[in-house]
Amino acid sequence: MSREEYLDAFVTMISLRGLTDHTLKSYTTYISAYLDFVFDFLRKDPADVTWDEMRLFIKHLQMTRSLADRTINAAISQLRFFTMYVIHKPWDQTQLPMRRFDQYIPFIPSREEVAMFINAIDDPKTRAMVILMYSSGLRIREVCNIKCEDIDRKNMRIHITRSKNRSDRYAMLSPVALKELEAYWRRCGRPRNYLFPQRSNPDKPNDPQYVDRYMKSTEDKLGWPHRISSHTLRRAFATHFYEDTQDLLTLKHLMGHKSLNSTTIYVILSNVSLRKYASPFDSLEVRHG
Repeated sequence: MSREEYLDAFVTMISLRGLTDHTLKSYTTYISAYLDFVFDFLRKDPADVTWDEMRLFIKHLQMTRSLADRTINAAISQLRFFTMYVIHKPWDQTQLPMRRFDQYIPFIPSREEVAMFINAIDDPKTRAMVILMYSSGLRIREVCNIKCEDIDRKNMRIHITRSKNRSDRYAMLSPVALKELEAYWRRCGRPRNYLFPQRSNPDKPNDPQYVDRYMKSTEDKLGWPHRISSHTLRRAFATHFYEDTQDLLTLKHLMGHKSLNSTTIYVILSNVSLRKYASPFDSLEVRHG
C-alpha cells in the first residue's frame, strides 16, 4: 500500500466512529506525519515498523515540534488506533506508554474582567457570540452552529445539537443575553437560518477563527496578555455558576459533560470551598507575634 492508501484507510476507520469533521481532521494530523516519517526516513512499509522505530518517531515528533506531554499522548493514541485498525496488529502499551504530565489550574477571569472584556468588543457579531459563550457556557463551535430556531424564548433555553459528545442538550438562556441577541439580530441583517452566518455565505455558520481574531484584538486593545479564549469563557461560566449554586449535577447537564468527573474541576477552580471553611489553625490558641 502507498502512503495515500494507508492514510485513506485510517480516515475510513476513524470515520466509522462517527466523528465530526473537525475531530477527524485533528486525528489525522500526527498519522500523516508518521507516514511521512516511515516512507521518507525509514523507507519501509508501516506494517514492518518495529517498536524501536515507533519510539524513534515519538522522539522525533517531540524534538521537531516541541510538543507538550499531553499532545504527545494524543499522537500515541492515534498510533495505537492506526496499529490496531489499519495494520491489524495488537497494541502493547508497555512498548509505548502514555506520558505523565503536570496538572495545572487554568486561568479563570473574574466577573469584573469578563464584563470589561465584553464591553471592549466593538464588533456586534463577536460581542453577541462572546456573550453566549459566557452566559450559557457554550463551546465556540456550538455557538457557531446555533440556528435561529434553536433559541427557545418561551422556555428560556437554547437547543444545542451535534455537541462534542454527539448528544443534544439544552443550555440556559439568560434574559439579559436574550436582549443582546435580539439587538444583534436586528442590527446585523435579521438572519433566518444560522444565527451567526458567514458574511459571504448566509447558509453557512460563522468560522470560529473569526471570533478568535476579534478576541485577541480586544485583549490587545485592553493591553491584556492573550489569556482569554473561547474555552476560557466557558470555564468562567462554569466556575461562576458553581460559586453561585454549588449544584454540580445541573452544571454537568449545562456543560454537556458525559461524566461528573469532568465537572468536579470547577469545585477546585471556584472560591466556594476556600470561603466556606476555616483553617484549623484559626482554632488554635497561639501567642501572636
